[in-house]
Amino acid sequence: MSANEKNISGTILRIQRMSTEDGPGIRSTIFFKGCPLSCVWCHNPESISPQAQVYWAKTRCIGCRSCIEACSKGAMAMVQSGIVIDRLVCDSCAACVEACPSTAMDIYGEECEPNDLAREVMKDKVYFQKSGGGVTLSGGEPTMQPFFSKELLSAFRKSGLHTALDTCGQCSWETLESLLPHIDMVMYDLKEIDPDKHKKFTGISNTRILENLIRLGRSMKERGMPGELWIRTPLIPDYTATPQNIKGIGIFIKEHLGEIVSRWELCTFNNLCTHKYESLGIDWAFKKTGLISPEEAGTLASLARDSGVKPEIVHLSGPMRNAGSTESMRDRPHKSVINDDVSECRSEGGYA
Repeated sequence: MSANEKNISGTILRIQRMSTEDGPGIRSTIFFKGCPLSCVWCHNPESISPQAQVYWAKTRCIGCRSCIEACSKGAMAMVQSGIVIDRLVCDSCAACVEACPSTAMDIYGEECEPNDLAREVMKDKVYFQKSGGGVTLSGGEPTMQPFFSKELLSAFRKSGLHTALDTCGQCSWETLESLLPHIDMVMYDLKEIDPDKHKKFTGISNTRILENLIRLGRSMKERGMPGELWIRTPLIPDYTATPQNIKGIGIFIKEHLGEIVSRWELCTFNNLCTHKYESLGIDWAFKKTGLISPEEAGTLASLARDSGVKPEIVHLSGPMRNAGSTESMRDRPHKSVINDDVSECRSEGGYA
């Protein structure tokens, strides 16, 4: 172990227990802090920054101003709509969190030691074994904390747990390759096949993402690791949910990956994350975007099955609009603690 790998710690958002959305069986999904992409539709905006972030939950606030009084930086103020936080001034010291009597102030991001985190997850080992499940590293982006991820994956594998990496693929090949010996399967995001649109939607071109995926496929064919590969594509209305994009991704899978892809998951959009944007003081452009209809989703799934891949690998997941309805999904309360067992997939139907 190198000096850089000794005494490491990592920053996570939460552990999601009893997940059935992030790989086979019942799983615990560890959500990491920090992502190299900035997808305009991101379902986990609190995961983009690698730094801890204080947030305000409007529904729990009693208007006592204790947080304002506790802030030595003067980063908080009360306006008509509630508490506002000056992100340029706030240093996430969490004094406001400690002072808040109603838990309206909280913090996204918790620093953990890999052994402590592994022990916490191991408490659910019996569920993994009985269901054929395991542990998934998700995010955010686990490859942004490679040493921490490697230590976790190694600990889980030594305990006989099935391990999965949920990644956007935007990292060096050397980083991804270093994790492969410790991974049973990879869930790889292919959001948009067109490089210009990908950059427009996420802030970064997909060049490295596609290159890494091709190399991953080569590793699987030549070295047999990891043992399984899933592709995930978010169906974002007016963005990625287009015939051109679905056909293009299907052709890419056929030409470069072939038989090694065991599942191509088309994940439908929802807006359950609206409260997260509000808690960070961000106006989300998709908060009023409705759900995709079963007919639209079915058409895209048919295009995927006709693109040259094995039809049986294509699966639809996530919510869809009821017949005659234009309403989007209602929001729900959010928890952000290490033992969070709220059932919540990685993002809209399982994507970021």
